[in-house]
Parts: sequence; C-alpha cells; structure tokens
Amino acid sequence: MQNEALIKHLKKIGLSEKSSLIYATLIEMGGCFPSRLAEITHINRSTVYKILLDLSIKGLITEIEKGKKLFYQPENPDKLLRYTKMQAEIANDAHEKTQELMPDIEGIFAMNPNKPKIRYFQNAEGIASIYEDMVSGKDKYEMISFSHGQAFKNFLPAKDLYKFVKAKESLGITTKAIIPDTPENRKYNEEVFDGIEKKFWPNIKFISAEKFPFEVEVTMYGNNKTSFTKLNGNHLMGIIIEDEIIYKVMKMIFEISWNSNDVAN
Repeated sequence: MQNEALIKHLKKIGLSEKSSLIYATLIEMGGCFPSRLAEITHINRSTVYKILLDLSIKGLITEIEKGKKLFYQPENPDKLLRYTKMQAEIANDAHEKTQELMPDIEGIFAMNPNKPKIRYFQNAEGIASIYEDMVSGKDKYEMISFSHGQAFKNFLPAKDLYKFVKAKESLGITTKAIIPDTPENRKYNEEVFDGIEKKFWPNIKFISAEKFPFEVEVTMYGNNKTSFTKLNGNHLMGIIIEDEIIYKVMKMIFEISWNSNDVAN
C-alpha cells in the first residue's frame, strides 16, 4: 500500500521518514484513524499522534471527528506545493540574512588567534579537493613534494589529472619531487605532463622504492600550506596544515633529502 517513490520524494522536500510514511499512507487511503495508521506503518501510536499534529500545523492534513473518534485526511495536494514554496522562502530569507552577517562573522573569525589551521578530508572526493586547493590561488610558486607518483596518477581520473597539470601550467607553478624509483615512475613526466610545456614538468629525483613503499604524498605548496594524503586502501584521508613554520620545516626536510646520497636523477 505504501508508495516508496512518494515517500522518497517527500523526504527530499523536508519531511522526516516517519512523517513521509504517514502522509503517503493518508494520501493512498484517503484518510485514516490513528490506530489504523499505527498498525499499517508499524509506528507506535504516541509517535503517530505527534506526527499527525505536526502535519496538521503544516496544513497538509485535516482533523475531523467520526463516530466520536478523531479521523485524519489529507488536504488537497495544492497545500503540499504551498508548503514547499513557503519552506523555500524561509530558506532564501535565512540565506539573505546570513549574507548580511558575513562581514561581521568574517571579521570576528579573522581576529581570533585560535582559528582552525588544520583541515581534515576523507574519501576520494575530499582528497580531490586538496589537489584543487593547490591550484586555487592566483600566484605562481614552486610546489615541493614527496610523491608516490604512480599512486597519484592512478588516483585522479585522467580528465581531472590533465585539468590539474594544465592549471599548474596556467598559473606558472613549477615542481620539485622525490618519488620511488620504479619503471612506471621513470615514465611519469612523459605520461602525466604530455602536452604541457617542458619547463613546467616536475624536476624529479628518485629514491629506492624499498625506502619509499607508501602510497602517500606530502606536498608543500602556496607559501604556507603542507598537505598529507593517503591514496590507497579503504580509508582514504588527507590533511592540510596552514602554518608558515610547519611549511618551512617540511621544506627544509625536503631540501636535506633532495641533496642526500639516497636520491638521484
């Protein structure tokens, strides 16, 4: 009896799962006693009464008396359209008021010495946003990275990978990277930066794959950001630390590694 598609759409317009179930049942039956609703929906009776009251306040159903018992029936479906329109107006009003408050909120946030400087990301979409952040500025800079190379290439879809390296070229971002010495990574520049001006191909040094077995990347970018990304397994994760001192320390560690005997062209 319960229309699953209708329930799904009712949830999308803001009704709770139980409210959607009860409203859909009333639509299909044309009306119902609370006890019968509880029986059909398997929702306890006290909850049914609360939901019926809420739907009545929203103007979606009407309460009448039948045989000295309360009977509930749906209002004309036009009322549902009116309800959703009203919700949209409320949301738009809230959005406009938030926009008016933004200068004050941003001012307070900027003055707060303890404002967050660490951002955490999970899943593939979250990790992809880290790479988007690397090319979101307007100034050119030198990107420095401990990169797995092949793992990064396999992580981003080909279209997004090309978009990323093309953005680096457009912004004038150059790159120095230390990556594992594997046959695949020896072809990294030719495969990933094909079609990009060679002056924007990464300057790469290789380290023994045994010493760099992890499918992770540590990247220093912009002027004060360091990202850590884990690119394989069931728990993809990433972090951006926005701090000048940490950026400089990680850059120093990279330069020490770059000039060590453990890496080579």
